[in-house]
Amino acid sequence: MAIVEVNHPLIQHKLTFLRNKDTDTKTFRETLNEIAGLMTYEATKELKLEETEVETPLMKTKSYILPDKAVAVVPILRAGLGMVDGILALVPTAKVGHIGVYRNEETLEPVYYYCKLPTDIAERKVILVDPMLATGGSAIYAIDYLKENGVTDITFMCLVAAPEGLAKVIKKHPDVDIYAAKIDQGLDENGYIYPGLGDCGDRIFGTK
Repeated sequence: MAIVEVNHPLIQHKLTFLRNKDTDTKTFRETLNEIAGLMTYEATKELKLEETEVETPLMKTKSYILPDKAVAVVPILRAGLGMVDGILALVPTAKVGHIGVYRNEETLEPVYYYCKLPTDIAERKVILVDPMLATGGSAIYAIDYLKENGVTDITFMCLVAAPEGLAKVIKKHPDVDIYAAKIDQGLDENGYIYPGLGDCGDRIFGTK
C-alpha cells in the first residue's frame, strides 16, 4: 500500500484553476481531465507488459505492449465521470465500469444506487476514480464492492484528499494504493474538504 501525492508542477498549476471559485464549467471540466491524464502516468507505472515483435523500417525488434485486459476504469458517480476521458486518452483500450454511490448529507454515510461493471473486471487492474476523498465512505464502499466481484488489483485516484478519509481507507483496505494531486488540510463540520474545490459534481456538470 502507498499514498502518493503527485506533486508535479503542471498538476499543481492546473489544480489552482479548479480551486478558483470563478472558474467556469467548461474550463473546470477540461482541466480536471487534464490532471487525471497527468496523474495516470504515475498511477500506471507498475502495469505489466507483454513482449511482442515489430518490424521497424530497419529491422525486426523486440517491443512491449499492454495486455488486452490490462486496465478497467471505474468512476464513482457522478463526479468520477469527470476523470474518465483523461485516463482513456492514455489507455484507450481500458474498459469502463460505473459505481453509483452518494453521501447522505445528514449521516455522511454512503448510499448505493447503481453498479455496472465489465464482465471480465476481476482479470483487470482497476483504477477507481473520484475527484474528492473526503470522509472515505464512498471510496470504502466502492472498494468493498469491487473486491466482492473478484477484483484483486485496485488503485484509487483522486484530486484532493482529506487526511481523515485517507486514514479510514488505509485502515479498511491497506492493500489499495492511493494517488492524490493534493492532500488538503481536513474536513469541516459538514464533512467537506477544506480548502477543497467545492462540490466537484456540480462544478463539472454546471448544476449549481
